[in-house]
Amino acid sequence: MEERSKSKKSESANRVAMPSRDELVRTHRRDTIISLGTFIIVTVASFFFNELASDPMLNIAMLYTLGVFIITRYTDGYIYGLMFAVASVLSVNFFFTYPYQNFNFTLEGYQVTFLGMFVIAIVTSAMSTNMKEQSRQLLEQEKELAEQEKALMEAQKEKMRANLLRAVSHDLRTPLTGIIGNSSSYLEMEDRLSDDEKRELVECIKGDANWLLNMVENLLSVTRIDNDTASVSKSLEPVDEVVAAAVIQFKKRFPEAEVHVIVPEQEPDDALMVMMDAMLIQQVILNILQNAQLHSESKKPLELTVDEDDNNVYVHIRDFGVGIDESRLETIFDGGGFKGDKDNVDGYKGMGIGLSICKTIILAHNGQIVAKNQEEGAEFCFSLPKETED
Repeated sequence: MEERSKSKKSESANRVAMPSRDELVRTHRRDTIISLGTFIIVTVASFFFNELASDPMLNIAMLYTLGVFIITRYTDGYIYGLMFAVASVLSVNFFFTYPYQNFNFTLEGYQVTFLGMFVIAIVTSAMSTNMKEQSRQLLEQEKELAEQEKALMEAQKEKMRANLLRAVSHDLRTPLTGIIGNSSSYLEMEDRLSDDEKRELVECIKGDANWLLNMVENLLSVTRIDNDTASVSKSLEPVDEVVAAAVIQFKKRFPEAEVHVIVPEQEPDDALMVMMDAMLIQQVILNILQNAQLHSESKKPLELTVDEDDNNVYVHIRDFGVGIDESRLETIFDGGGFKGDKDNVDGYKGMGIGLSICKTIILAHNGQIVAKNQEEGAEFCFSLPKETED
């Protein structure tokens, strides 16, 4: 079956590569016009040199040789170059050798001239045809590579879209179920609940609502990414200010959380600047910090470190908790869970859409994002290339 399918594919490829009848007619018409036009121009120029030059035959021979090169360069195949070579030798014999306007095949050296023009036509036609064939093959390879890259990009976008849809449908269900259940309990048992129980239900509803708000913010972040080019609108931004804004937003949501921030020391007028969409990068930092705070069970403050090399700026976010299950490190940015416990898959205990969106945002910035375990806890790191505004 595989051999049959391969043969069908090759047959279809051959059918696609074969030019149609109309294309062949257009090609022959174009080559004929080029050949006739070149022959007329060269012959007229030869009459001009025949009248003015002291030794016209050398100039005339060079003109017709140049015509052979032109024909073989701008027409397909060998036939037009060979026909032009034959017509050139006959034209020189008929117009420019004695007796004029008559053929004389007994002239001394005529056979050598005829053979030389013929060889030139064959060699130049062969070289030109080979060059054009190589150029055509290169163009076909470039087109094939471009199609493969486009297909790969489409496959990646489709995979991200599917993962995002799966994560959204999963994560929306859990907080909505909690809000509906807690509000129903409050309404149905209001008279029998104590004040502490009522407060606990309201706090649960508030927590679920905040979780939904965070997911909506993540989804809105994705809308800032161009769907066709998977790119973002970037501008030159100071890294320390973007990090500070993300940490401030994180502290508003988790007042009890602690984050130690380490950035490279810079002169006041020499801040570390990177091309980015500041709002999206803030969302990436916020998502990672939030996941570390909720899932790592870290007993120490979180660490956020910024460093750089010649080509990239790196942001490291580390916790000192339970780490990431090794089996999920490869898929954690596709909606995989944080901890190794298979039961921890609900909207709070799983990573949900946050890390999937982080990956989408960083890839749109032409950067990379990875997760790895340390001796104590886990570390997330993403890079942003040092680009110029140009």
